[in-house]
Amino acid sequence: MLLEFARILIGLTIALFHAQVADFLREQDLALTAAFRSRGVPLPDALPRQTAHDLFFVLGILLASFSLVRIWFTLR
Repeated sequence: MLLEFARILIGLTIALFHAQVADFLREQDLALTAAFRSRGVPLPDALPRQTAHDLFFVLGILLASFSLVRIWFTLR
């Protein structure tokens, strides 16, 4: 049960800080993509900024929701 509450907390934290997390990971992706492209490896562009923000927000909400549903089924 403690693990489920931790998952809820992690999911809500991701949803709360989704913009900062997405921006950080996008910067890392851009740097890694540039390094590979400089060596001749063709890679697709990184996700657009707004799409990355939306993706991480949905990921956080889904994680928290999934854990809430698991707690509900456990107590039922």
